[in-house]
Amino acid sequence: MQNDPFASLRIKKFQYFVLGRLFFITGLRMMSTIVAWWLYEVTRDPLAIGLVGLAEVIPAVGLALYAGHVIDTRERTSILKVSLGLYAFTFLLIFTLTTHLVQHHLEQKQWILILYGLIFITGGIRAFSGSSFVSILAQIVPYERLTNAITINSGVFLISAITGHAAGGLLIALLGVEGASLISFIFVLTAALIVSRLEKLPISNPAVRAGTLESVKEGLRFVYKTKDLLAAMTLDLFAVLFGGAVAMVPAFAKDILNVGPSAFGWLNAASDIGSMITIVALTLRPLARNQGKILMYAVAGFGAAIIVFGLSKSYLLSFVALFFSGMLDGISTIIRGTIAQLKTPNELKGRVMSVNSMFISSSNEMGQFESGVAGKLLGLVPSVVFGGSMTLIVVIMTWWKAPKLKKLEY
Repeated sequence: MQNDPFASLRIKKFQYFVLGRLFFITGLRMMSTIVAWWLYEVTRDPLAIGLVGLAEVIPAVGLALYAGHVIDTRERTSILKVSLGLYAFTFLLIFTLTTHLVQHHLEQKQWILILYGLIFITGGIRAFSGSSFVSILAQIVPYERLTNAITINSGVFLISAITGHAAGGLLIALLGVEGASLISFIFVLTAALIVSRLEKLPISNPAVRAGTLESVKEGLRFVYKTKDLLAAMTLDLFAVLFGGAVAMVPAFAKDILNVGPSAFGWLNAASDIGSMITIVALTLRPLARNQGKILMYAVAGFGAAIIVFGLSKSYLLSFVALFFSGMLDGISTIIRGTIAQLKTPNELKGRVMSVNSMFISSSNEMGQFESGVAGKLLGLVPSVVFGGSMTLIVVIMTWWKAPKLKKLEY
C-alpha cells in the first residue's frame, strides 16, 4: 500500500473531499481571472488589480487566527459547508453585478466599489474555508496515507487552478464577462453540494478550557517553537510577496504581449501547468532526502523565472518562464505542505493552518497588491524584475539565517 500512488483515493470521504475541492478551486480561479481581466480592461490601471488583493487580504488575515480557534473547537465539516455556501452566494452577487441590467443602472465607480466590497467578503469567508480544507484532511485520511493524500490534494488543487485560469479566459472570449461569471458561480455551487455529502467528524479539541485569546496564542507559540516550519512559512511569505508577477499577467497580456482573453487565460494558467507536472512527478516518485535544500533551490529558481518573465517581449518566452516558475513552486508547495501536516498535532491543526494561511495564502494577495503598487510607481517591467530580484535576496538570507531548514529531511 505504501507504493500505491492512489492509496488515499480509495477512501470514500477523501473522494468527496477532492471532488468538492476540484470544483471549488476551478470556480474560484475562473472568477479571479474574470475579475482581473474585467477590471484592467475597464481601468487600464495595474493598481486596480492590486486593490483586489488588498480587499481580500485584509479580512483574510484579520480573521485568520480567530478562524483557527473556531476550527479547532467546532465540527470542521459544518464550517466548510457553510463557507462554501456563502462563497456560492457571493459569486451569485458578483454575477449579478456583471449583468447588463445592473451595469445600465450603475456608474463605473459604483460597481467597482461594490465589486471590491464583495471581494472583501470572500476574504472573510476564506479565513474559515481555507484552513477547514487543510485541517479536515488529516481526519479523513489515516496517518500512513497522509503524505500521499497531501500530494494528491496538491495535484487536484493545481489541476483545478489550471482549468479555472484557462477556462476563465476562454469563457470571456466566448460568453463575455457576464456568461463567464455565471459558469464560475455554477462551479462553486456544485462544490458546495458535493461537500455537503461529507459526514460530520469528531471535534478535535472538545474539552478546550482556554479562552479564544489563549487558544490563539497556543497556535502561535507552536509555530514559533517549530523553527523549520516557521522558516518555511517565512521563506514563502517573502518570496510570494515580492515574486507575485502572476497578478500582473492581464496587464502584460494586453499592453506588452498584445494578446486577447484566450491567450491571456493560458498565460495565466502557465505556472499552474508547470506546478501540476511537478506534483504528478512527486506523486509517482516522492523526494527521499535533502528536502530543505531542495526547497531553497526551488524558491531561488522561481525568482529567476519571474525576472525572465518581466524582461520578455515574446508570448512563448513569457509562457515558458511562468511554466518553469510553476514547476519550481510545485516543489516548494509539496515540501511546505508536508512539513506543516507532519509536524502539527491534530488538535492544533486549525490554528497552525490559520497561521500558515496568514503566511502563505495571504502572501499571494499581498503580493498582488505590492505588484499593483509597484507597477503603478515603477512601470510593469521594472516592478516584476524588482520582485524577482528580491525573491533571490530572500533565499540567500534564509540560507544564512535558517540552518535548520537547510538541513531538513523527512
